[in-house]
Amino acid sequence: MVSLAYRSLLLTALVSLGLSLARAALGCQSDGRYVMGTVLEITLCPTGPDQPAQDHHLFDVLFATATRLDTLFTTFVPTSPVSRLNAQAGRGAVAVPPELVNILSVSLQYWRLTKGTFDVTVGPLMALWRQAGETQTLPSPTAIQQARSRVGSEKVILSRHGQVTLARHGMAIDLGGIGKGYALDQLVSLLKARNVRHALLDFGQSSLWALGQPPAAPGWRLLLRQPNGHFAGIVTLHDQALSVSGSFGQTFEIHGRQYGHVIDPRSGEPLRRDLLACVIAPNAAQAEALSKALLILGEQDGIYLLEHLPGVEALLLAANGQCWMTTGWVQATAFTPL
Repeated sequence: MVSLAYRSLLLTALVSLGLSLARAALGCQSDGRYVMGTVLEITLCPTGPDQPAQDHHLFDVLFATATRLDTLFTTFVPTSPVSRLNAQAGRGAVAVPPELVNILSVSLQYWRLTKGTFDVTVGPLMALWRQAGETQTLPSPTAIQQARSRVGSEKVILSRHGQVTLARHGMAIDLGGIGKGYALDQLVSLLKARNVRHALLDFGQSSLWALGQPPAAPGWRLLLRQPNGHFAGIVTLHDQALSVSGSFGQTFEIHGRQYGHVIDPRSGEPLRRDLLACVIAPNAAQAEALSKALLILGEQDGIYLLEHLPGVEALLLAANGQCWMTTGWVQATAFTPL
């Protein structure tokens, strides 16, 4: 049983963000388990005072679904479908599970929508810059260009028969920028099928699904921090997904210069601005993909792109205190600056 109105959270793995989740506690139940390299926390609330508490078996079903998707999408296990697909890059079509075809199809849609800034084929560039951080040596322009030649979602070919082809040798799919959001969308579908209408799903404190609202409250309230540690404001979400992405969530330093973990596929280089992108969308996969794109596209091109997408609003924060938002952000989130 949940018995507090606010619970403090910190995004330590991805970005320096503080969240407080406003939850009216009466009748709600929570459970958290380690999935996809982080903690997935689920809070389920009754529709009304006469509705019984959720059977804990439902939590088991939800966490088992998330764990199964993790085994499909991970690159940390050599025998996973994604790892096997990467190992066969440049060698023809590979049969993969339907869920992998589906998430790749969704990813390709967002790659096109974001003008190539969200790209699940960025694996070779990630590996190159990971090695640069370990060796404290900047990659040469030639090495960057070679890695870029193996990046590009136009080289991913999906067939109608559950097969995927990575056209060039050395390509590598990495679903870290959309996998948690995709998993949340599947969990919300399961909840709706079981007539659960009020729940908060928090994946790693960076991807969240706010379904309905807690008892006696207009929505799920979250306290956002700026990259510099100051409070940015409070948002209230109702039947919306939220993704929070930071360019400097994981950083490394070479020759006194700091580099973030988010890489621009167009240049092949990591971002060097300390930014935090908050995006709400009709589903969590879309919110995740667009938050990464917003970091890369920035306050002009990024905000302009998101302005024209139905159900999507965004807030972009800089470490120096500057902020930019879509015209509908305040109304859609009941945003209260602090």
